[in-house]
Order: sequence, then structure tokens, then C-alpha cells
Amino acid sequence: MAVYFLNLKTFGRGEGSSAVSAAAYRSGERLRDERTGKTYDHSDRRDVLHKEIMLPREFTADDLAWAKDRSNLWNGAEHAENRKNARVAREFLVALPAELSAEERIRLAAGFSRELVERYRFALDVAIHAPRDFPGSDPRNFHAHLLATTREATLEGLGAKTTLEWSDANRREAGLGPAIGELLHVRQRWAEAANASLEQAHVAARIDHRTLRAQGIDREPYPRIPRVAFEMERRGYRSVVADRIREDHQSRVEARLQPQPAARPAEPKNHREIQSESVKAWLEYRKSLTEPAVPDPPSRKRENDHSL
Repeated sequence: MAVYFLNLKTFGRGEGSSAVSAAAYRSGERLRDERTGKTYDHSDRRDVLHKEIMLPREFTADDLAWAKDRSNLWNGAEHAENRKNARVAREFLVALPAELSAEERIRLAAGFSRELVERYRFALDVAIHAPRDFPGSDPRNFHAHLLATTREATLEGLGAKTTLEWSDANRREAGLGPAIGELLHVRQRWAEAANASLEQAHVAARIDHRTLRAQGIDREPYPRIPRVAFEMERRGYRSVVADRIREDHQSRVEARLQPQPAARPAEPKNHREIQSESVKAWLEYRKSLTEPAVPDPPSRKRENDHSL
């Protein structure tokens, strides 16, 4: 069955990330980072099914020929940033439905990517990967890496930061909503785009970006294994972290299956108790009507008089 997965990741110098390194890995190419002098060679990859660089439609291919070259684009992204903790790239990682054909998956990823490019005006490096041939790997794990610049693509190069990178304060000044709204919008649009592709392919499966609670589904979410632990297990090693996460998840599942003790119904009150409570409530109400109001203390009264 089709599953929903969209993960948003950022690459920043503060974490030691390199946009050139990220692009080389995803595209399966050999790229040199001009800023650091390091070369990243992933040309031996055989799981890259499709790759292309998308740019805003308002420019012709000749206008932005510089950005169609992967090395120029991502070295340009590195050169455009001066701060040591600058964010140099942003990635949308999506799971492509295994129920679709190879051509249908490419059209889905390309259509969604085009929507992102026109909305945010960035350059987007699209790479579709096949499932990895490792023990324990899911053979349905077709996915797409959508690696975006954090700056808008222009004729002169990478320009201002995209609205996706703006602070909430700057977004308010421009009449835009909080940045979290962009993530929610993108998550919803991916579900809608994928479901449209599934429908066109006459596949009954559908995906949903909403939480289980919002969908009315009463079950524990599937456990999320951190990437480091996942990679350890994929290489045949045992991960204590992954084991503990699965154990905790299983405990929650079993707790849900345990019959819950029924709430003990309140014993009905007899006639005398009801009558006694009614009389008591009436007497308290009459007392509140006859008690004189307590005057404000002098200091409070002066404050109130002054405020008038």
C-alpha cells in the first residue's frame, strides 16, 4: 500500500554540511567543492533513476544556462553565503508510490517539483532513487530527493533569500503567515499530488498527510528509527537505540490492547439527599442577597476613582 512520507531537511555550515557534497551524493556524480577544495565522488551509484535541475519558467534555458550545470549551481550556492553558520540548501525528501510505473513516478516528482519552483523561485535539483539492494531494505522504497537553493535563481546568479527562509517577523511585515504554514501547505500538496497520480493510474491506494488522530485512526504511530541506527542495522550491526525504540512502541501497543476498567457509575441519590441539597443551595443564594457589599480598601478606591 502507498505510504505518506515527506521530510524537510536543511543543510547548514554550522553542522558541517556542504551543498556540493549533498548534490554529488544525490545525483551520483563527481563534484568538487571550490570553497573547501574537497572532491565528492559518487559516480559509482547505480540507483539514480532520473535527475534534472528545474528553474523558474520565466527564464529560458539560455538565460540560466549557468544553473543547469550542477557544479556551477551548488558551488554558486556555497559562494553566495558568507556567514559561518549559513544555511546553504534545503531538501524535500518524498516517498514515491511503488504502485506507479517508472514514468508515472517521474511525472509525479517533476510536477510537484515544478510547483515548488514557481512558488519559491529557487533552483531545484531533482534526483529519483531506486530502492537500495541491501539486506533488510524495502524493495518498494522508491523516493525522490528535491534539493533546493535557499536563494532565488536570477539572471545574475543566486539572489535574495527565498520567502521560505524568512523569519516570522519578516514574513509578518510582508503580509505572509508564519513559516510553519509553508510546511503544512507543502505536506498537503504532496498528498494531493500523489493521490491525483494514483487516481490517474487507476490505483485504489491513497495517502494522507494528516495525523492519525485527525484521520480518526486509533492506533500507535509506527516507530521512527534514527538514520544512524537504521544504517547500523542495514549493515548487519545491532543498534541498542533501535531496539529500545521498538520495545517502547510495542509496550504502547500492548497497553492499548489491554481492556480498560469500566468507569464505576455513580450511585443514584435518594429523595432525601436531593431535597437536602436543594434547600442548602437556596439558603446560600438568599444569604448572598442580604449580605452587604464589602467596600474597596482606601488605596484601591483611590485607584478606581483616579481611573475614572
